[in-house]
Amino acid sequence: MTQTPQRPLRVLAAMSGGVDSAVAAARAAEAGHDVTGVHLALSANPQSFRTGARGCCTIEDSRDARRAADVIGIPFYVWDLAERFREDVVDDFVAEYEAGRTPNPCLRCNEKIKFAALLDKALALGFDAVCTGHYATVVLNEDGTRELHRASDMAKDQSYVLGVLDEKQLAHAMFPLGDTLTTKDEIRAEAERRGLAVAKKPDSHDICFIADGDTQGFLAQRLGRADGDIVDESGAKVGSHEGAYGFTIGQRKGLRIGHPAPDGKPRYVLDISPVDNTVTVGPVEALDVTALTAIKPRWCGSAPAGPGTYTAQLRAHGGETEVTAELSDGTLGVTFAEPVRGVAPGQAIVLYDGTRVVGSATIATTTRRTAALA
Repeated sequence: MTQTPQRPLRVLAAMSGGVDSAVAAARAAEAGHDVTGVHLALSANPQSFRTGARGCCTIEDSRDARRAADVIGIPFYVWDLAERFREDVVDDFVAEYEAGRTPNPCLRCNEKIKFAALLDKALALGFDAVCTGHYATVVLNEDGTRELHRASDMAKDQSYVLGVLDEKQLAHAMFPLGDTLTTKDEIRAEAERRGLAVAKKPDSHDICFIADGDTQGFLAQRLGRADGDIVDESGAKVGSHEGAYGFTIGQRKGLRIGHPAPDGKPRYVLDISPVDNTVTVGPVEALDVTALTAIKPRWCGSAPAGPGTYTAQLRAHGGETEVTAELSDGTLGVTFAEPVRGVAPGQAIVLYDGTRVVGSATIATTTRRTAALA
């Protein structure tokens, strides 16, 4: 297998205004590709989208991207995808929380914006590939098929949020940072050597469209206050809340429970029910999940046939766990070799075969060990 591509291509480089995408664009140009930079305007009011190092959608970021393109010596444009972003990412994010699920907006942005809306437009304009600053690797097999693999440096690997890409999208994806064993400090040093002013710019983090990082406050503005009960596993009321959407499964802090559990141990969010607006809490061991079902599978190649053994990742910065998985009538059934904690409906599960990304699906239901023992 070899990393793809080898021949010169017409490349559209998505430039967020950060150091990773700038260095990726520079490497693509240096490799001999015909590169054009583009910054995605994802907010109708971009000044409200970021403070400090948070996010990637401000006027400041578009200016940083333009300056980087000028230094690299490539054409640069700003494309307005704000309406598509609002519909496919922001509105989806709010709706998922309202339904008691825990979405991943970065994964949804990669699926719907960067490798759907952006890629579709790029191909229509005659580009061969979209280049981003993600840390992942696309390899080309001898039979012409492509695979998505983890980055060479596991510490920076971002293949989890790219697990929604299918083989057709991988055929037009370029990740110049994915196959190099370099630390982030070395990427910054490379940017400085190239004269890119973003070399020392802080990384973006958290959710780009929530300016202050207050997810609960963001949701409250859109969904309104909805007082409800916090109950224990027996159904007894132990506290109250102002909106079930403000909680996530596995949460320990901020529960505002007036009195401790009988055993004096901390309590965690076990379940969120939007139907009766209740939040159920209990001991940490009640979070142990032994199996799950997942829907809307997307495969980075052919769908697996029959049951198989894989490793799975459940969070963008989480570790791997061994699982057996089988696809049946469009639903993925997954059993864990060892119980895992903090698994929430709405999250993505990404399956791996070694370093190869097999595909991803959205968690629909979970099976708890305590329920199995009852």
